[in-house]
Amino acid sequence: MKTRRSVIDPAAAIQDDDAALKVLMQLLPIPGRSGHEGAVMKFIADRLRKAGASAKSLSHDTAHRRSSLKGEIGNLVLKLPGRAGEPRRMLSAHVDTVPICVDCQPVRRARRIVTLGRKTGLGADDRAGAAVVLLTAEALLRQRLPHPPLTFLWTVQEEVGLHGARYVQLSKLGRPELAFNFDGSTPTRLTIGATGGYRMRITVHGRASHAGNAPAEGVSAIAIASLAIGDLVENGWHGEIIKGRRRGTSNVGVFHGGEATNVVTDRVVIRAEARSHEAPFRRRIVAEIRRAFERAAKRVRSADGETGTVEFEGQLDYEAFRLPLDNPSVVAATQALHALEIDPDYAISNGGLDANWLTAHGIPAVTLGCGQRAIHTVEEELDIPDFQLARRIAMQLATGIV
Repeated sequence: MKTRRSVIDPAAAIQDDDAALKVLMQLLPIPGRSGHEGAVMKFIADRLRKAGASAKSLSHDTAHRRSSLKGEIGNLVLKLPGRAGEPRRMLSAHVDTVPICVDCQPVRRARRIVTLGRKTGLGADDRAGAAVVLLTAEALLRQRLPHPPLTFLWTVQEEVGLHGARYVQLSKLGRPELAFNFDGSTPTRLTIGATGGYRMRITVHGRASHAGNAPAEGVSAIAIASLAIGDLVENGWHGEIIKGRRRGTSNVGVFHGGEATNVVTDRVVIRAEARSHEAPFRRRIVAEIRRAFERAAKRVRSADGETGTVEFEGQLDYEAFRLPLDNPSVVAATQALHALEIDPDYAISNGGLDANWLTAHGIPAVTLGCGQRAIHTVEEELDIPDFQLARRIAMQLATGIV
């Protein structure tokens, strides 16, 4: 694919690599688990104001008020005018981290950034993406480079169900037609689709009794839940699920119940999920999970024949999507990589991304990596060359010069 050259070199406009790393190292340790993003949003907004963002161009929405988690603050939006007649572009990243990353102490080790002592996660997911978007916006503001109309979006509560992107206030975004989400590992991989996810809360009710004196009078909620999970595993509906040509996953991630060994447990709460790129098959997985628990409830009986009961609550966290290669966002991202003499890889994710909800809102979004490795673990690290490459790609996309 041929690229259109310009007298402006976006690569020369980005901030010095060492200066960019300094900003990232300041951003990484700011506490900001989901719902508690106030401090990190203040850091980003303060820097944008110092770079020249006007009060009118910078705003927060009320996404946090609409989410079930609530939280301290909503998404942060920077909206800039640009060259007339060109479609608006949006660059985005989420700022929240998983709890294991709170109190991280980032240190540089040659070409990597890791955490001191490896007692916490690093939080490069997605502070690296947040930094890429921030540094790009700063460079454009300070150097007053020409660009198309632009929106920069920093979202909250991604790690707990993509709530920031789900409840984003669309009226603040300026109707972007192209979108680029920075979150992931390799910046040369363009993620153009992702799976859909459904989350469940399953409450199993049994009947309590003394486990030593009258065990037969009880109905164990733990036994019911255990039988149900065993049923799912045995019949291929837990973990990786392959049924003919259909693919999906499910997981029981939380199992809570009981307070004493001498009491037959009368209540267990399960939290589980189901994923698939095909909505009908995902619904089938959910139905099989429900049936397994209902069957198990009938199998566990007290001496007088009483059985347990099961309550199901569930919600669609995000729907699957897949962008065609001729989608304008995909084409622009491909051209940006070609301008840097890179051939992209195209990928479909088995995890949820802010891009799921952005695309559902009518803003087709391509996701690009920014150097994250081993996310959500104490082994997490950031590949510095990949982070710097992501910044160069972001500047290509923001200036629209390819």
